[in-house]
Amino acid sequence: QVQLVESGGGLVQTGGSLRLSCAVSGVLFGVNTWAWYRQAPGKERELVAKIGPSGSTDYADSVKGRFTISRDNRQKIVYLQMNILKPEDTAVYYCNRIPSLGTTWGQGTQVTVSS
Repeated sequence: QVQLVESGGGLVQTGGSLRLSCAVSGVLFGVNTWAWYRQAPGKERELVAKIGPSGSTDYADSVKGRFTISRDNRQKIVYLQMNILKPEDTAVYYCNRIPSLGTTWGQGTQVTVSS
C-alpha cells in the first residue's frame, strides 16, 4: 500500500523558514522523480519543485532562490526547505511522484505565512 506522509508545516511570519518532510512507502523511491505541490484556497494545485533520481532539480519561478528540494534515498524521504517565506506561499503542501500516483495523495501539511 502506497503511503505519502507530509509533515513540518506550521505558522510563520514573513521572512521565516520551514522544512517540510514527505515520508514515502509502498513504492519504489530511488528510481523515481519526486515533487512538492501546493494548493492555496480557491486555487488549483501547482507544482512547486521536483527532484530526479540523480538529484537534478527544478523549481517554479515563484520559489526559485528561496526553496530547496532534496531527497534521502535510504530513508525514502523528500524534503522541502523553504526560506524567505511570503504570505503568498500560504497553502497546503503535498508530495507525489512524477508521474503522480493516480488518486493517491497524502493528507498534506498546512503552511501559513503571516504578514
